[in-house]
Amino acid sequence: TGYPLAYVAAKLALGIPLPVIKNSVTGVTTACFEPSLDYCVVKIPRWDLAKFNRVSTKIGSSMKSVGEVMSIGRNFEEAFQKALRMVDENVNGFDPNIQNVNENELREPTDKRMFVLAAALKQGYGIEKLYDLTKINQWFLEKFKNIVSYYSSLESTDSTSISSDILMKAKKIGFSDKQIANAIKSTEVAVRKLREEFKITPCVKQIDTVAAEWPASTNYLYLTYNGTTHDLQFPGDFTMVL
Repeated sequence: TGYPLAYVAAKLALGIPLPVIKNSVTGVTTACFEPSLDYCVVKIPRWDLAKFNRVSTKIGSSMKSVGEVMSIGRNFEEAFQKALRMVDENVNGFDPNIQNVNENELREPTDKRMFVLAAALKQGYGIEKLYDLTKINQWFLEKFKNIVSYYSSLESTDSTSISSDILMKAKKIGFSDKQIANAIKSTEVAVRKLREEFKITPCVKQIDTVAAEWPASTNYLYLTYNGTTHDLQFPGDFTMVL
């Protein structure tokens, strides 16, 4: 949330009342408020089960992940697809062509369940049917369906006639250039060039805990295509340390 938990907890431990503590992010409001969020955060665990011998790929209550990623976007679809690419460099997003439909894997989740779910959505499984199989909340299933439906519409789009609106919507729901290229039978370089011609570029946004209601300054930044202006100014005289 960007809420300064450690800072506030330390002040409370010293006996300072919550309404008196200033929010260190804004410097204006008190710490006695509920963070207001204009972004979505998705965390996905990483399972690298191939490293271990005789380990079942089924996911249950036992700890099997070797780490996790956290992605940020302006909507769930964008953040979710970002997270999938972050957790596995060989994945382009919520791709329905990676796995085959297997109802047993939908009932008893494995480390590849997300892609089995994507395949099922592309094959025409309804939301209620998938809910019965997976017990995943319908809200999430609807969001997953949005991604797969748009992927299918991209597959039926001619690479020579893709419009600015089609490309912009794809970027807004988290599609990478490579992912779009695979769907329209083109190349990543060609999609990137087209996107630059249409002037479709991401905006830099800032996590500020107050949804831009108050001026704030933090180092928590993320890129999104669901925006029109940067939250920061970039004069161009900075040095990048790699």
